[in-house]
Amino acid sequence: MTHTTSDGSTQESGGKVALAFSGGLDTTVCVPLLEEEYGYDEVIGVTVDVGQPAAEFDEAEETAEALGLEHYVVDAKQAFAELCLDSVTANATYQGYPLGTAMARPVIAEAILEVAIEQGCTGIAHGCTGKGNDQLRFEAVWRDSDLEVIAPVRELGLTREWEQEYAAEKELPVEGGNEGDWSVDTNLWSRSVEGKNLEDPSYQPPEDIYEWTDAPTGETTTITVEFEQGYPVSATTADGEGGELDAVELIEFLNEYAGAYGVGRTDMMEDRMLGLKVRENYEHPAATVLLTAHEALEQLVFTADEREFKPQVEHQWAKKAYEGLIDAPIMKSLNAYVAASQENVTGTVTVKLQGGTVRPVGRESEHAVYSESAASFDTETVDGIAQADATGVAKYHGFQARLANAGGTDEDETDVELTADD
Repeated sequence: MTHTTSDGSTQESGGKVALAFSGGLDTTVCVPLLEEEYGYDEVIGVTVDVGQPAAEFDEAEETAEALGLEHYVVDAKQAFAELCLDSVTANATYQGYPLGTAMARPVIAEAILEVAIEQGCTGIAHGCTGKGNDQLRFEAVWRDSDLEVIAPVRELGLTREWEQEYAAEKELPVEGGNEGDWSVDTNLWSRSVEGKNLEDPSYQPPEDIYEWTDAPTGETTTITVEFEQGYPVSATTADGEGGELDAVELIEFLNEYAGAYGVGRTDMMEDRMLGLKVRENYEHPAATVLLTAHEALEQLVFTADEREFKPQVEHQWAKKAYEGLIDAPIMKSLNAYVAASQENVTGTVTVKLQGGTVRPVGRESEHAVYSESAASFDTETVDGIAQADATGVAKYHGFQARLANAGGTDEDETDVELTADD
């Protein structure tokens, strides 16, 4: 028996396929479809832990057991957390929000691919639709392998209604696809909420869509974050909570602590890779604190040229991360620049949390490109340079603009002569 693959070619059926498995409606209906429509002899499910709630793993385990599905769970929290902190060094945001789901997908895809190869699979599959970004992020990793890539929901043109009817007909262990009012994706770095009424840009979301962040109040607090060469290594509250933590612990601590002050909410219109504009709601307390503090420290230790140039690298880094292309050749070059730029980004930043916002209120580094005495209005000279020495600079400043605004001036009509030696 043969079937047509996603690239239009035909392939002999049979063998084993690894499925990115969550236990939800989409991936549950994919199990029998991979056998019936694609002719695979065996399906294995792979769930990857990047910081989801425990309930999601319970659901996946229970559903897999009810389906008689061989199920693997891979812990990738540490790898994902390290990538999240890499994104801090790059000040990475996409259209204004910290990247969470986007960075998690290639980590998940790589983990699933490793299991698929270890288990001798000939195919690898996901339950993504043809409208979202995740199909592209998964397949960017998988298509670098020799395994057949299968996307049943996209390739068979399945709708939610069809899947619900199919699940009922097959008596699959799902609750008719009723998975709550919203579509939620949670990982260590962010929690995204979309779907139903939220698809209307004018709809004002109720407070109950949020789980990580409390409604902002007038309460305030401070947190001091310590960085070593751009990477956060500790976070300490005014009461002494926190301290030196590993990547996973640091993110979890800040999510809980900053979230209690309403920090880290984003409600936005997002442009997806396929050109669709969608309404998204995100929660990302730890990311907001760390990105804010990191940028404040760079402001202290960077020269003006570095501050002007690095955002160009950051934009490209975030764009590739959004696309799920964290292993693209250009990322090696971008990461090399980011790493070099972070050599002096060591020090501490104190941020204040108030009313759902976070802002730097103090920063300190031995590498500061700053002189308090030079900047002070109470100091007459700067390293032997007198204030009067700026007079010549002031005369030249704007000279070309003045000429242009005057419509041009003959050389003998101006009181400033410029020779070739100048």
